Amino acid sequence: MNDKKPIIGITMGDAAGIGPEIINKTLSEKAIYDICHPIVIGDAKVLADAQKVAHTDLKIRPIKDVIDAVPKYGVVDVLDLNNIDTEHLKMGQPQAMAGKASYEYIEKAISLALRGEIDAVTTAPISKEALHLAGYNYPGHTEIFAKLTNTKEYAMMFVAEQLKVILATIHVSLQEAISQIKKERLLNIIKLAHQTMKKFGVANPRIAVAGLNPHAGESGLFGQEEINEIVPAVNSARDLGLNVSGPLPADTLFYRANKGDFDISVAMYHDQGCIPIKLIGFETGVNITVGLPIIRTSVDHGTAYGRAGLKLGTGNPASLIEAIKIATKLACER
Repeated sequence: MNDKKPIIGITMGDAAGIGPEIINKTLSEKAIYDICHPIVIGDAKVLADAQKVAHTDLKIRPIKDVIDAVPKYGVVDVLDLNNIDTEHLKMGQPQAMAGKASYEYIEKAISLALRGEIDAVTTAPISKEALHLAGYNYPGHTEIFAKLTNTKEYAMMFVAEQLKVILATIHVSLQEAISQIKKERLLNIIKLAHQTMKKFGVANPRIAVAGLNPHAGESGLFGQEEINEIVPAVNSARDLGLNVSGPLPADTLFYRANKGDFDISVAMYHDQGCIPIKLIGFETGVNITVGLPIIRTSVDHGTAYGRAGLKLGTGNPASLIEAIKIATKLACER
C-alpha cells in the first residue's frame, strides 16, 4: 500500500447479525476503494457465507497481518481471527460464541489503531446480550473503546446529514442521567464538541447546548438544573473563548441546528439527542466516539437479528458506507 489513502479497519460485529451482510454490500461499492483501503477484521468463513444473503460476488482473501493486504476492488482483505464455528452459528440469535468473537474483533482493531497500523476503525453492530453471554459486561461499543484505550473523557457523537449531536450522558437510566448533569461534566463535553468540530475542519465551531427541562427550565419554574449546572458550564466555556449558545429549549434547538444555525449540539441525555438524529437519518446516521486517541466511527443501528441471514438480503449498508466515509475524512484531516 504505497499511496496516501487511509487504511480503515472494519470490525465484523456480531456474526449472527447483519454485519457480515452489510460489509459485503458496502465493499461491493467501488467508491469505497476510491477513498480508502478497507480491511475487515473478522472471520473469513462468515464473511464468505454472507455473500449468499448479500447477493455479492467478491473474493474473500484471508490475511494474517495488515502488511499482507493488497487493496483491490472486488477483493476483500480479511484479517481472519478464525473464531467462529459456522456449523454452530445460529443466525438472528444472541450467542456467547458470537459475543466473544465480536469483542475480539474490537480488541484487535484497537490494538492495530494504537500502533498506527490502521488509520481508523469503523464498527459493524454488536449485541450487548451476546457480549454479556460471553462474560463481557459492557453497555456497548463506546465503553469498550474507552476502556481499552484508557480514555477518561469521552462522549458519543452522532451525525445525520447536517445535524451533529454530542451526548452529555449515554447508556444510563434517565434518573441517573439527570444526576450526572453537572457543570464540570458539561464543560468537558463542550470542550470535546469544540475539539471534534475543529477536526472536521470548522475553524470556529458554533456550539448549542440544550436545556434539560421543558423550555430550558423557564427561569427555574420547571427545574433548577439549568440555573445550577448548565448555565455555569456554558459561561465557563465562553470564558475559554468557545462559541457557545444556551441552554436552549430542546424542542426547537435541533430544528435550528439542522437548518444550519449551529455546527454541533450538546444533548443532555441519550434519547434527547438520538431522536432527532434517527428522525433525520434513520438509515444513514453515523456514531462517532470522541475523545479517544484513535478514530472510531460506527453504524447507527443494531444487529437487526430479525432480518439477519434471510435470503432476501434486506440489510441496508447506507449507515456503514457513511461511517467509512466519515472515518476516512477524519483520518485525512489528522
